[in-house]
Amino acid sequence: MRQASITRKTAETDITVRIDLDGSGTYRCETGVGFFDHMLDQLARHSLIDMDITAKGDLHIDDHHTVEDVGIALGQALVAALGDKRGIRRYGECHLAMDDAQVRCALDLSARPYLVWNVDFPTAKIGTFDIELVREFFQALASHGGITLHIDRLHGINSHHIAEAAFKAVARALRAAVEPDPRKGDAIPSTKGAL
Repeated sequence: MRQASITRKTAETDITVRIDLDGSGTYRCETGVGFFDHMLDQLARHSLIDMDITAKGDLHIDDHHTVEDVGIALGQALVAALGDKRGIRRYGECHLAMDDAQVRCALDLSARPYLVWNVDFPTAKIGTFDIELVREFFQALASHGGITLHIDRLHGINSHHIAEAAFKAVARALRAAVEPDPRKGDAIPSTKGAL
């Protein structure tokens, strides 16, 4: 069973993440940050990874700790659910269009975390949500999920569309990467024999 549950409790946040890599994209994301919940819903729906994420954070300060720590916990849950990564495709990519926005994502579940972020937004906020937190989430996800993650905005004039296209592109790439490769059986997808 490729499932995992992670609890992360600090002086700033209390987070629980449960995932099932072989789900259907069902979700319950309750972080107290409305726009972020909307993005996490997209991540679950389009990756087909079931996600149950609850977070209580110091939102009276700002959304930063909550968003970053959810990224950390979700990355840790991915690592736990993937185990030794036998039989997975490992790589995923997606060009995703959403209205005016087009975002490209390529990723490798390599256990070598690295984020390449070429995404500019025309505004500093979406509603009350600080747009810089989109990058912070993906940085935390890549670092704690052991993901080499490249995200590039090719087009876009609307910040909401750009951010949502980024989450959906990552979701579709992640879906491909975690899927079992029927041609590989239970082999680890690396010439080194380990990831």
